Amino acid sequence: MNKKAVVVHSGGMDSSLCLALAVKEFGASNVLSVSFTYNQRHATELDRARKISDYFKVDHVEINLDCLSKITESALIGSDKKIEHKTGDAPNTLVVGRNGLMARLAGIHAQSLGASCIYLGVMELEAANSGYRDCSRAYMDVIQTALRMDFADESFEIRTPLVSMTKKETMEMGLNLGVLEFLLENTITCYEGIEKAGCLKCPACKLRNSGLKIFSLEHPEFKYSYRDQILNLIV
Repeated sequence: MNKKAVVVHSGGMDSSLCLALAVKEFGASNVLSVSFTYNQRHATELDRARKISDYFKVDHVEINLDCLSKITESALIGSDKKIEHKTGDAPNTLVVGRNGLMARLAGIHAQSLGASCIYLGVMELEAANSGYRDCSRAYMDVIQTALRMDFADESFEIRTPLVSMTKKETMEMGLNLGVLEFLLENTITCYEGIEKAGCLKCPACKLRNSGLKIFSLEHPEFKYSYRDQILNLIV
């Protein structure tokens, strides 16, 4: 199997937008969707990653990282911890080093398939608002440098097309790509694995729904099944 791009794909909105971008540039047959299992809080996101990959007609694989549950702790590993974010501390949903580990593994797989790049849907907005230290472009530049050394290839890229965007801007991107309605109905953002508007309480839901409300107010013609619920939210 030869590919031109590999997308780290969680089944959420941001990584699914990256999948759409990769397909647009390289064609579905040249893109691979890669998801990781690590005993995450809910398996729904993996089901959605498979469904979304089928929608885009791209090959999809899952890589087992269940060892993470043995070497670190997070409210996103397992399902028995209450989600908390205390002032001045990183949130307990932080999985230390997760994005870097996934980027390196996806990069190694990409290089073996002849691909020249990988995509990650990281956003510096998440770093600023949710305390995720591994969501910045500076962080990914470090990982990219290491991969280039590993491969003896200065052209290999970690692409992070959403990294400097707001959530509202990602909605605009989805609209322009013609995939926004599908992604709003089928991706999972919520830490509790609840579809569409989600639990409305976790940090991921609050951040995404805030941007979606702004987008919806600016685009009264754009419809999706839970639009009224979003417009009625106090965010």
